[in-house]
This record gives sequence, C-alpha cells and structure tokens, in this order.
Amino acid sequence: MALKPEPTAPFHSVQYALRVLESVSQHGDGVTDAQISRETGLPTGHLASLLLTLRREGYVEQVSDGAYVIGASLLLGSGAARRQALEGRLQHALDQLRDSVGAAVYLSRYVDGEVSVTQVADGPLTPAVNEWVDFRSSAHASAVGKCLLAQLDHEGRRDHLSRHRIARLTSRTITSEKILLSKLEAQPATVPVLDLQEYAVGTVCAAVPLTAGSTAGCLALSLPIEEAHRLREAADTLNRRAAPVLLSLAL
Repeated sequence: MALKPEPTAPFHSVQYALRVLESVSQHGDGVTDAQISRETGLPTGHLASLLLTLRREGYVEQVSDGAYVIGASLLLGSGAARRQALEGRLQHALDQLRDSVGAAVYLSRYVDGEVSVTQVADGPLTPAVNEWVDFRSSAHASAVGKCLLAQLDHEGRRDHLSRHRIARLTSRTITSEKILLSKLEAQPATVPVLDLQEYAVGTVCAAVPLTAGSTAGCLALSLPIEEAHRLREAADTLNRRAAPVLLSLAL
C-alpha cells in the first residue's frame, strides 16, 4: 500500500482563542466583534470563524445587541466541579470528532516519560483498536507513540527508547533505532503521523500533534485495513476540527 502523508492545514490556534476569551472576559456587559478585533489584532475574517467555534462550544454567548459575553462553559464554578464539567465537554468534543471522521478517536499525552491514552471515543460502528501490546511499550510502532515522540527533543526520544525495547510487532514495524530516530527527526509538525499496520495487522492509524502548555499530546484515529483509502481524508478532518479539544485542554 502506497499511502503517503501530505501536509494538512493547521487547525485554529488556541493562543488566538485564548486571546479572544481574555478580551471578552474583560467586558462584563459584552463586547462587539469589532472591539475584539481591535484588542486582539485578529483580522475580522479569522475572528468570525473563531467566534463561531467558541459559541458552538459554549465558551462565549451572543446577547441581544450582538455583543459577546463569556459563556456557560466558563461559568461552572471552580475546582473539581469545573474540571469535571470541562472534561465532560472534552469527551463530547471527542464524540463529535468520532462521528465526523467515522473512526475511533483517541486523546493521548506524554506524561512522566510514558505514553498515556487518556480518553477514547468509540462505538459499535467505530470500534477502538485492540490494545494487544501495551501502548506504553509500543510507541515505536503506533501513530500515537510516534506523534508524541516526534514532539520530544533528541535526548528525550533516546531516553524513551532506552526504557522501552523496540520490538517487532508486525512485518511492517520499524525495528532499527537509527531509522526510527531519523524518521521522527524529519517528521513535519503539519503532517499526520501514520501507522500502516505497524502496530497491529489489519489496522491503520493517523495522529496529529495536540499540545497545550508544555505537555506533548496528540489526537489519533484508527481504521480497519478495509477502510485504509479513507485514512488521509479522515486525518485531515481530525486536524481541522481539533480546536475544541485544544480549548478544553487549555482552559
């Protein structure tokens, strides 16, 4: 199979979204899009798309005179209750992504030197991949693992591989540390990382970076080999619609 990843359009910048939210939060009685544009420096065309996303996710609301105020999602109290509510919105965003791409979707982070799949959105028609080898010890073969390792520096990658032996999981698994490190070094941030039956026979996967703060993270999807022809389009959709997930992680 000759599937080659292609550059994808970067998803909405969370930094821009946070600047918009900061602007709105400073105006308790509401603020117009023109005023937000002046305060953030964002062009009106980009701002309109961003405000639409923020409204859809409940982070801002538009009142009767057209001005914007902080939405219910950011007025949920504090502490554990607020975190629980935001995690609920995160799962909802993942469920929507699952339905958009027609595939199981995974949220993963690199925490304390290990790969951690923190949330999964799957279903009867979009089953999750069978974790036949622990994801923590198979980063060299999975799209999730390779995407997370690509976000580390060279020493971070070497440290991880020194703790997790590169094992052959399928005939397509890269077992040369030199080749793997070379591929990770050359991986463009705007191109989805692919796993074409490297982790499991009969499954293809794609992952895109999703970094909030200093922690490396990624969004990934998996498809049965019979649907491999959809992989590139599904990865592009995942990339374009990642903004709500990033916002839930950043807030």
